Amino acid sequence: MTSRSSATPFIALCATVMLAACGGGTSPATRPTTAPAPVAAMPNAATTAPARANLAHAIIPLPTSVTLVPGSAFVVDSTTTVVVAASAGAEVERIAAQLLELLGRPAATPPTRLAAADTIPTHAIYLRLGNDTALGDEGYRLDVTPALVTITANRPAGLFYGTQTMRQMLPVSIEYPAAFNRVLRIPAGVVIDAPRFAWRGSMLDVARHFLPLEDVRRHIDRMAFYKLNRLHLHLADDQGWRIEIKSWPKLTQIGGSSQVGNGAGGFYTQEQFAELVRYAAERYVTIVPEIDMPSHINAALASYPSLNCDGVAPPLYRGTEVGFSLICVKSDTTYRFITDIVREIGALTPSPWFHVGGDEVKKLTHDDYRAFIDRVQGIVRSQGKQMVGWGEIAVAALDPSTVVQSWIPDSSALHVARGGKVILSPATRSYLDMKYDSATLLGLRWAALIEVRDSYDWDPATQITGVPERSVLGVEAPLWSETLVKAEDFEFMAFPRLLAIAEVGWSRGPRDFESFRQRLGAQGQRLTALGVNFYRSPQIPWWEGSAGSASTLLP
Repeated sequence: MTSRSSATPFIALCATVMLAACGGGTSPATRPTTAPAPVAAMPNAATTAPARANLAHAIIPLPTSVTLVPGSAFVVDSTTTVVVAASAGAEVERIAAQLLELLGRPAATPPTRLAAADTIPTHAIYLRLGNDTALGDEGYRLDVTPALVTITANRPAGLFYGTQTMRQMLPVSIEYPAAFNRVLRIPAGVVIDAPRFAWRGSMLDVARHFLPLEDVRRHIDRMAFYKLNRLHLHLADDQGWRIEIKSWPKLTQIGGSSQVGNGAGGFYTQEQFAELVRYAAERYVTIVPEIDMPSHINAALASYPSLNCDGVAPPLYRGTEVGFSLICVKSDTTYRFITDIVREIGALTPSPWFHVGGDEVKKLTHDDYRAFIDRVQGIVRSQGKQMVGWGEIAVAALDPSTVVQSWIPDSSALHVARGGKVILSPATRSYLDMKYDSATLLGLRWAALIEVRDSYDWDPATQITGVPERSVLGVEAPLWSETLVKAEDFEFMAFPRLLAIAEVGWSRGPRDFESFRQRLGAQGQRLTALGVNFYRSPQIPWWEGSAGSASTLLP
């Protein structure tokens, strides 16, 4: 989960590695109003003309199949309509409304509704629910002809992901309102796509450094654009407690007032958190809350003396050490506390999962640790949730429905042998708080230096001996925030490596880093257009020029 050693927070990045200030997310309403100035590619990663000429498309994550028709395209202009069946339902209509807003229509513009006997109009984008078992719940088929774009899926989630692929097939200028006055083209062809894994996650540590809601929303927008569907929020740690618990109000009154360094901390009210859950759900991102225990819990111990075995509350903590705190595991008060926490947070999150942490416990015997995890598992089940925990929990007698999140060599294979599932978050590949190289000002390096290729070149099916692909629920990229103070810092460490993890989790076919780096080079313009402060890795041939002037797909 987090670091093995202390860290000193950095307040800002050196100007030489900063690309752009944090801007809007991928929601149409938050797009920049003007294109940024051209940014030159890194000298040792310059794009050559042959490289661009050989790039058929720049879609990330890589679809199952893409077949394009050279020289043919669907033209998007002010007359383009979005069509749904009259019986499609509110969820499909919401996706259509999101697409219409992207295309520059006024907010809340309804789609065209077709009765069963109606003829599909030409010059339209048709969102269609079908029944193709090969597509599963999140897959889609995108057919583009000069007369019609059709996105077919079994479920609304698939339609949503089809619109995200179509968006990537439009020129980058679609991200700017000025594009509404232009003619835009979608290359003709067929895209067939479905994900490899059901869990494609990003984790934000908002406990060590608090992130305001608007920054979390922007992260959700960007996740959804690249087909990531699980946002794991680390809501409490030694340094801060970030979610209101009405039955234990001092958790935020006291525990919410601190963070690493000298910041004021912060927290989300239950109403704010519920709104965030709804916002994410509309973009097919499920929020998975985590309250780490029995260690990583000093903020709670400082708030309530009764959670300490000696009845004495420790002071608030603003450092970065780990493993020193421990809730009183033999006290009935502790389990009443945990029950209330799971009950209140669980009521805010319709998802089936509740993450209990369970990592880096240094002050508890093996037997007492196992007994604690067993008891907490029962509490989580009693509240109608499935427990998720870091790899250390695999030593306990876990129910097969419990999910283990593996981050270092652990006992995950034991859980798999009992019929359980595993989320893979190998620290040497997916920990986005690790430095890119020795010169990176932010981040840590206890696990590894992780460049873009390191995040890309691994296979979940062979990552852990004894954990075959059928037992892998998916992948997740944690981003711990010991050294990350503001949204721009989080962005710089997450992007572009998060796109590599997105492709590891989504793409079924053989993956090739050379293909990925070329597509990512083109995506850099779109990241700039979306206001993302990303690391311009020298491994990637970033496209030069204005972010608003070129397409990321070449027919």
